[in-house]
Amino acid sequence: MALSVAAAPALAEGTLNVLTWEGYADSSFLDQFVEESGCEVNATYVGSNDDFAPKLMGGGGVYDLITPSIDTTALMIDLDLVEPLDPSMIEGWDGIYPKFLALDGIQRDGEYYGMPYSWGAIAFMYLDKAFDEPPTSLDALWSEENSGKISLWDDKSSIYVAARRNGDMNIYNLSDEQIAAARESLIEQKPLVRKYWSTAGELVDLYKAGEVIISNTWAGYQSSLLAAEGIEVTEFIPEEGAEGWMDSWMVVKNTPNRECAYKFLNMQLSEQGQCGVANVNGYSAANAEAARSCMTDEQFEALHQDDPEYLDSLLIWAPLGDRFEAYLNAWNSVKAQ
Repeated sequence: MALSVAAAPALAEGTLNVLTWEGYADSSFLDQFVEESGCEVNATYVGSNDDFAPKLMGGGGVYDLITPSIDTTALMIDLDLVEPLDPSMIEGWDGIYPKFLALDGIQRDGEYYGMPYSWGAIAFMYLDKAFDEPPTSLDALWSEENSGKISLWDDKSSIYVAARRNGDMNIYNLSDEQIAAARESLIEQKPLVRKYWSTAGELVDLYKAGEVIISNTWAGYQSSLLAAEGIEVTEFIPEEGAEGWMDSWMVVKNTPNRECAYKFLNMQLSEQGQCGVANVNGYSAANAEAARSCMTDEQFEALHQDDPEYLDSLLIWAPLGDRFEAYLNAWNSVKAQ
């Protein structure tokens, strides 16, 4: 099989080992790349941005490409795990939304380290038949009425959720007291939670089994998987707001497969890769020109490709800097209760 998914990818000349999110190396568009480029692809999937640094630092040079989100890209640069890109070698670079290219997290000292790929919201989702009145607030995830059927992503971003419910909107620069308050809110919620989900498939299975009726979600992805199973769910942005994200491809420092890496980057920023991830994951594409050429008008509009200012309504993830451990420790403390 041209595309394989492995937990421990093996090094091989002409074989790209990518550490990425579910759907970003889907066979629906990867098979064509493998056939045309002669570059094999091994994909290892992460469930959180917190997985990238440990896997790279402990991987002994195993990986060639990674796709961290905008709150984690700067850390990859700081840790000297990735190398500068040569945009002149990437067709379609000029089609990327200027808003993304201007983000500090993917550049350093006049050089780009990340190639914007996809973007969207961390929306919330509920099972239609479980609610007479559609939920509009994060309070629904703390409601006794939904006890035992609530799920949150197993990620430090749960601190962001609780902080917003507490009225603390500067979620990427919380004080120690605000982080502690978010932690206490999550501990209060924990008896109501069925399970903290870590992968898209896990959350889908929880909904399919009727074990969960409300959660946060990778907007567009799990809902489309559930729709394919005939399960009706609705995504919503709560009145307390939602986070936004943008994922970028980054080349791991000293990769021995640079030629294949750049072939891969070109494919992912082309119509093939941009509509590939939009069709598989339901995410918006970073290259508006490529998206326009392969999406229907309805899909283009639904994914906000015609309205990049939609991002301004979201709280786009940002690097936590020296506050990272405080957030992560607070979340781990919640799970340890």
